[in-house]
Amino acid sequence: MGLFSQILTLPLAPVRGVGWVVERVVEAAERDYYDPGPVERELAELEKALLSGAIDEETFDQREDELLDRLDEIKAHQEIRRT
Repeated sequence: MGLFSQILTLPLAPVRGVGWVVERVVEAAERDYYDPGPVERELAELEKALLSGAIDEETFDQREDELLDRLDEIKAHQEIRRT
């Protein structure tokens, strides 16, 4: 970009800066959303709750299915990102 075009587009610099910040926030949010760690920890806690008698088998099965579906979604997203 030449000096002349930089001078002409200078008023747009704050917009470009905001765009960059938004991109970083979206990346961080996606990283957190697609992190399998919290889902795996919740599965472990769910199993402990079942074994301790805090929840019944039906509740366990229902929540386990939801968490396993979430893990499948995370794995599918990771596969898409690799390609």
